[in-house]
Amino acid sequence: MNFIIHQKYNAYKNEIFKLTKDFKGSGRLFGDCKRNIIKVFSLGKSEFNIKSFKTPRFLNKVVYRYFRKSKARRSFEYANLLLQKGIKTPQPVAFYESYSYLGLCESYYISEHLQYDLTFRELITCPDYENHELILRQFTRFCHSLHENGVEFLDHSPGNTLIKKEGEGEYHFYLVDLNRMKFHESLDLKKRLQNLSHLTPKKEMIEVISDEYSKLYGIPYDEVFNELWDKTQDFNRKINRKRQLKARFNL
Repeated sequence: MNFIIHQKYNAYKNEIFKLTKDFKGSGRLFGDCKRNIIKVFSLGKSEFNIKSFKTPRFLNKVVYRYFRKSKARRSFEYANLLLQKGIKTPQPVAFYESYSYLGLCESYYISEHLQYDLTFRELITCPDYENHELILRQFTRFCHSLHENGVEFLDHSPGNTLIKKEGEGEYHFYLVDLNRMKFHESLDLKKRLQNLSHLTPKKEMIEVISDEYSKLYGIPYDEVFNELWDKTQDFNRKINRKRQLKARFNL
């Protein structure tokens, strides 16, 4: 068993540990829980978000026990790294791992539960959302800040950025689902645009992102748009092929 807690919460270590032990029988479900199960727990006046990762198959049990950090541990460590770089994510609280002689069994990542207004997905599905272009441009500046800090968020998909309105015309962005990241000294333009290509299939949104990013990066709009739009189309063609194959073979 391995239970590591952020020093900020040392005084509540026993109570937070107990939340993981009570996970199956208490808490309220949050999200679609298709792959992993997320629940929200109350502790005093605070709410905590606990993500239970799917039990790995035999080989991965061994890998996550002896050769690679678990998804829960990576989520905790990456969250702390992001905060050190000034990049927002729900406050990390702890992670928990349990083992058998075969390897990793259960693993949980605990963070403060964030009350947010929307995710990036809503910007895609609701083009008439209030301040849509303003939010999109502020989001692009957030992505540029990520890249300037050498952060390559490999799960940079529409549901993994939470958006919270903090004032009139001001929005803050929080990354979630953190276990797949790379940290670099610097990122070249090709890698930056590849990182943005999974966000939206909508050309009009790519145009706005390209306009804002080109200003921040200091190069012509066409250079950013042409590359980003090509990468976006390539990504969506791959997604569509996968869907067709799954439908054909009932996967």
